[in-house]
Amino acid sequence: MKDYHVNVFYSDEDEGYIADIPDLRHCSAFGATPQVALAEVLKAKEAWIKAAKAARKPVPPPSFRPAIYQVA
Repeated sequence: MKDYHVNVFYSDEDEGYIADIPDLRHCSAFGATPQVALAEVLKAKEAWIKAAKAARKPVPPPSFRPAIYQVA
């Protein structure tokens, strides 16, 4: 099963890690470690999808892939 791509990166400004899911607008989370940020964004993903369905909004399929994973 295809799942959503997750970006995890360190933020000097926030002094911690940010995780986001590009396919789900504004779906992101913070953590003191990459593992915590990832765990938090996975919770946020479930909440995002649940809220979208409750509001009868479309849930986009996973599609984002960074250029480093794309093959010509």
